[in-house]
Amino acid sequence: MKIKVRQFLQHLSHEIEDEGQAAKYLDDSLPLIGLVVMYFNTVEKSLDSFICEVISDRTDAPGLIVIQKLMFNAKLDLFKRFAEDFHQTFSSEPPNFDKLVRELSEIARLRNLVVHADWNNTDEEGYTFIRLNGKKSGMLQEYVQFSVDSLEKLIDRMITANHALSDYWEWRSDCIANY
Repeated sequence: MKIKVRQFLQHLSHEIEDEGQAAKYLDDSLPLIGLVVMYFNTVEKSLDSFICEVISDRTDAPGLIVIQKLMFNAKLDLFKRFAEDFHQTFSSEPPNFDKLVRELSEIARLRNLVVHADWNNTDEEGYTFIRLNGKKSGMLQEYVQFSVDSLEKLIDRMITANHALSDYWEWRSDCIANY
């Protein structure tokens, strides 16, 4: 995803020259935005299941009580701490564990960009207003280009991350079975 910044001048405004082209861009992107939300939720529910299973393999109730009001990053931190304890106990760690945690964190960051974007302020090139950011040089308006290609790549990353999480669960289960 490409990023563009503009200096904030007196009022928050956005340069949209061709509103028809901007609307077409949104029409092409909207179904993919929904898929980003759906596939991210799939990853989050996989993480929820993992945490619930680690807390109790008899019922999900204690795990659900623990994670009930946690945001994704807090769940990811809990997953990481449970996993690191497991790795220490079994003196083993899969080779891509740190990469998995970084990827889960990154897809969460990207999903937040998509979900919290100001879609009413998308220009004809697909640059969508994200936030106002204060710098020493003044306030900057940040835009991200959510192209169809970049959204499709994000969806693929989410699917791949979910498979990697599943692979981790299999690795963990194999460690227990072979103990």
